Amino acid sequence: MPVTEKIRSIMENTSPLAVVQAQLDAFNAKDIDALMRAYAADAEQFALHGERLARGHDEIRPRYLARFTEPDLHARLLARTVMGNVVTDLELITRNFAEGVGTLEMLCIYEVVEGRIRRASFAPGATTLLNP
Repeated sequence: MPVTEKIRSIMENTSPLAVVQAQLDAFNAKDIDALMRAYAADAEQFALHGERLARGHDEIRPRYLARFTEPDLHARLLARTVMGNVVTDLELITRNFAEGVGTLEMLCIYEVVEGRIRRASFAPGATTLLNP
């Protein structure tokens, strides 16, 4: 089997759970290259039930790079559900807001196709400042 077919086979056989976990690990490590490997080249990100936020690596990458400048950035997984190729994460994200360090609840829904995140939708929840 040619190398490109082997790589494709590996990616297609990667579980959606493993892909989403790799994406979360890369986010917390602020490793933009590893994070982008989890996304399909033509992936799309949406506000849940709303507007498209980004399409493709050229639009997704700068969104994460902007977040990666925050020194306290960290996503803690609170709950995860896997149904076929869809993974839903509930996360508590520590962020550096203008008002100070705080947390943001985030519901993340990932659709994984051929070993890459093809679509992601995000629904922000409550924001709490840690030292008001």
